[in-house]
Amino acid sequence: METHEINKRFLAHFQAKDHTPVPSASLILDDPTLLFVNAGMVQFKPYFLGEVPPPYPRATSIQKCVRTGDIDEVGKTTRHNTFFQMAGNFSFGDYFKEGAIANAWELITKSQDDGGFGFDPDRIWVTVYENDSEAAGLWQKVAGIPSDRIQARDGRDNYWDMGVPGPGGPCSEIYYDRGPGFGREGGPVVDEDRYLEIWNLVFMQDIRGEQSPKYGHPPIGELPKKNIDTGMGVERVAYLLQGVENVYETDLVRPVIARAEEFSGRRYGAGHADDVRFRVIADHARSGVMLIGDGVTPGNEARGYVLRRLLRRIVRSVRLLGVHEPVLPEFAAVVRDAMAPSYPEIARDFDRISEVMRVEEEAFLQTLTSGSRIFDLAAEETKKAGGNVLAGDRAFQLHDTYGFPIDLTLEMASEQGLSVDEDGFRTLMEEQRQRAKADAAARKKGHGDLSVYRELLERHGETDFLGYTDLQATAKVIGLLKDGQGVPVVREGDKAELILDRTPFYAESGGQVADTGVLLGSGGEAKVVDVQKIVPGLWVHRVEVIAGEIGLDTEVTGSVDQTRRGSIARSHSATHLVHAAVRGAYGRRAAQAGSLNSPGRMRFDFTTPGPVSTDVLTEVEEEVNDYLQNDVEVQAYTTTKDKALELGAVALFGEKYGDNVRVVDMGEYSRELCGGTHVGRIGELGLVKLVSDSSIGSGVHRVEALVGTDALKHVRKEQLLVSQLANTFKVPSDQLPSRIEDVLSRLRNAEKEIAQLRTQQVLGSAGSLADKATDVQGVAVVAEKVDGDIDAGALRSLAQEVRNRLGSRPGVVALFAPQGEKLSFVVATTAAARDKGFAAGKLVPSFAEAVGGRGGGKPDLAQGGGSNPAGIEQAITALRGAVAAG
Repeated sequence: METHEINKRFLAHFQAKDHTPVPSASLILDDPTLLFVNAGMVQFKPYFLGEVPPPYPRATSIQKCVRTGDIDEVGKTTRHNTFFQMAGNFSFGDYFKEGAIANAWELITKSQDDGGFGFDPDRIWVTVYENDSEAAGLWQKVAGIPSDRIQARDGRDNYWDMGVPGPGGPCSEIYYDRGPGFGREGGPVVDEDRYLEIWNLVFMQDIRGEQSPKYGHPPIGELPKKNIDTGMGVERVAYLLQGVENVYETDLVRPVIARAEEFSGRRYGAGHADDVRFRVIADHARSGVMLIGDGVTPGNEARGYVLRRLLRRIVRSVRLLGVHEPVLPEFAAVVRDAMAPSYPEIARDFDRISEVMRVEEEAFLQTLTSGSRIFDLAAEETKKAGGNVLAGDRAFQLHDTYGFPIDLTLEMASEQGLSVDEDGFRTLMEEQRQRAKADAAARKKGHGDLSVYRELLERHGETDFLGYTDLQATAKVIGLLKDGQGVPVVREGDKAELILDRTPFYAESGGQVADTGVLLGSGGEAKVVDVQKIVPGLWVHRVEVIAGEIGLDTEVTGSVDQTRRGSIARSHSATHLVHAAVRGAYGRRAAQAGSLNSPGRMRFDFTTPGPVSTDVLTEVEEEVNDYLQNDVEVQAYTTTKDKALELGAVALFGEKYGDNVRVVDMGEYSRELCGGTHVGRIGELGLVKLVSDSSIGSGVHRVEALVGTDALKHVRKEQLLVSQLANTFKVPSDQLPSRIEDVLSRLRNAEKEIAQLRTQQVLGSAGSLADKATDVQGVAVVAEKVDGDIDAGALRSLAQEVRNRLGSRPGVVALFAPQGEKLSFVVATTAAARDKGFAAGKLVPSFAEAVGGRGGGKPDLAQGGGSNPAGIEQAITALRGAVAAG
């Protein structure tokens, strides 16, 4: 049975049981506790946490997931994968344990002819939480599973929670017995290779406290509404139903391995080392394509770093298979063809995905070249020191700085007759992992105590946002918080959070900053400084009380700062137009990667694999301003997501959309899904002026622009500057560029002449310095401090000239030039001195410590610098001693 058919049957089974099918969420969601979506329930967390009421009592989905905690283990066995699909069914206060068990049992054991998976019921085992006798009894009652195939396990295996205080509950796992050829008898508690887990049913019934029941601590209460969260491993079911031994041999993964076989001429299954490489390529290619498809771009931090690491592991594995040409786009095409039936957006956006992978591969191949030079240097130093083990910190540097996986370093070391201090390397890696865990723990604090906000949401419902049409409205105060605690009243001087039943204030979201303004009640006044959605659907106004007091359940009139709102709206509308123009210039590959819409200023980040031309950005600016002259009406309307996409509306990566979406339409030129505020007609923007552009990471570019009056002020300032320059140079403004270039050219020529005169002056002292040569064991040594303003280049020329004046004698020249708190030095040797074994580069260590410096070079010439000019005399003495010692 093909994997796509497994997905189709799963969804059809639960749709027939009144579950609402929900599309897979993006792999990147606005969740402070997660780098990537790693489970099917993630997009439903607000419902399980009680932050918002669920829009349906039952749901089902096939969720794409990425887990990256053990990237280094991928490929070594067939058990580890970074990308996988999780099929799930969810109940929000509807059916509970019996319904979940019945639904799962029916699907897995129903014949394939009747739409099920057709697993043999006699080969199904289940585990239950050790204290959950109810679940064990239901498996016997509903499924008829005998008690000897029902095994109890403790909380570490069969209790689930989110790792923080909140909902949790016991779980029951379904296993399939693959037979004696795969391991020992005795059920999952004995051998989880033979008994393969395929489905986990979580019975969410408890409220956990600070300590988790997973480790024996009792829950602190029961949930008022019990929920079901299940996850079936699609890939595991696929390899069971396809009669293969692991996920790498299934229909969606094996084609990538086949393509790697074609490239390398080697065969999967012929040897463990190559099999590891084939599996890394297959797994990481899927993860890479899916992550890029959801808007992740390679970088050096967070998600971008994980993606970069995945792609570079593919390149490394390919090279170890003997393939040295670029291959990532080829693997991406195989993944596209395999995954598109379930994820058609991969095919639609493939040009951008392929280009991102191509550019990253090219960059890494260059990095490999430079990193190889670093490795060669480290290997040479190790050998020169008489060692045969490359230090662990050098291996870690290659891994951390240059992206060299340790096995590539091991292979390169072996080629040079060296081993690697793997223990030292792994110690440093473990320290890095611990730092990462600490960061992850810190992120989990993002789900702090939100109970007070959830209670307000449950009691009063979502805030009614009026700000699309009204900038002033009367509302009732339904919540007052001070220092996170509910209070009945706030008074002058207090900083507090105020929740209204309705509001004209826009809460920060979608790249648009929050509104500010005032709240005026019968007994007091407060300044609104920020508005946030602490939990979805609840607007929280952060205020400073500036007069009187404001009490709970009183009425206030909220007034948005209209001038500021108008300026923000112009910026947001300008962002849409710039986005459209950039996409027009670079195509679908130019996807929005972030934005900030603040008063009078917009910032727009977009992905682009190649460099961004200044000429293209100039054309973008001209195109946007030309379009403004049409003064098109801006229309905002709500429709279904599918209809909006049919109309060509652009959806942004990482954003979660419901079935119904708001579309902002600026004619045929720009149409986006957007919840922000905008102008009524685009002519209100007046002027859009791009003021800066820069690269903020690999494949991500940023442009910033001023809008409206702010843009006009900027243009006027530039005009004033041009006028002042024209007056200074006494030429018309259109002749300024050539006039300035002429002046700069003359300045450069003058600087060259001055430098030449200075060099001549410096070289004029060469004779007197050569005359100071002293004989040290038959070697003419000139070691002197050179005073005056002399740069490193002139010092080098002077040392060479002094050396020339020593003629055919064995000679060593060492000149030191102090420059404030630093100094430069140069060492030069004659050919006769080199014949006696005096190499300039080897003489530097004899005196460098005295001047707090370092340096090096070739046998005839070496140079460097230091931070201790006071040590020059000591350095000269040390140098003479080194020459005397031979």
